[in-house]
Amino acid sequence: MNANTTFAKLRDQVPLVHCITNYVAMNIAANVTLAAGASPAMIHAEEEVADFSPITGALTINIGTLSTPWLRAMKNAAIAANEANIPWVLDPVAHFATPYRALAAKDLLALKPSVVRGNASEIIALSGQAGSGKGADSGDKVEDARASAEILALTHGCVVAVSGPVDYITDGEQRAHITGGSALMPSVTALGCSLTALVGAYCAIAPRLEAAVGAFLLFAEAGERAEAHASGPGSFCVAFLDCLHNLQPGDLDEARVSWG
Repeated sequence: MNANTTFAKLRDQVPLVHCITNYVAMNIAANVTLAAGASPAMIHAEEEVADFSPITGALTINIGTLSTPWLRAMKNAAIAANEANIPWVLDPVAHFATPYRALAAKDLLALKPSVVRGNASEIIALSGQAGSGKGADSGDKVEDARASAEILALTHGCVVAVSGPVDYITDGEQRAHITGGSALMPSVTALGCSLTALVGAYCAIAPRLEAAVGAFLLFAEAGERAEAHASGPGSFCVAFLDCLHNLQPGDLDEARVSWG
């Protein structure tokens, strides 16, 4: 797979991405999707999601700020996406924090997402193991989540993408490690949630493993470049959006990706 070619395809096709995400993430997720070259739609009303999802390129579901109506909408959207053969991405934010969230994540996982994206603690807990997460923050290392990611991928027939200092992506058979990004990224709220939206954008134009790797590589490239222009989280967020916007196909360093 060639990530620069996939990036060019994203920019050329400008896919429409249906993002059901949390209140905190809406703005940054929409802006990241736009800056990368796709078109976000932040629709979550249960009365319309089943009609909207099938006309998009991809669906993303993020459970960060759950409510009963939103959860019904998430399930309706996922079912409609599956029926229309539309790829969709699940972000099980802090699903281990309460029984309600855990059941929501379990029910959504049963609806067969194309990609599951989370931090190490979220992925470990989603596989049924005990992690060390605290709220939406990971308390575990990416390398400790690799076995859990592979179990999830093989059991549920999906790609699992684990975010961290060195990202890990697997479909249970192939394994990619991606370097880059910035230590400032965890200091910007909902930036990880915006990565989920970006994975969705890529899923609209590429096979799911290629999509996850391409999105994570673009994110890592923009993050590393943005750090050079930032003096803290605030200026980093602005620089990150600018770098995403200014990156062009051919700019991505594919040496950041290692397989095996």
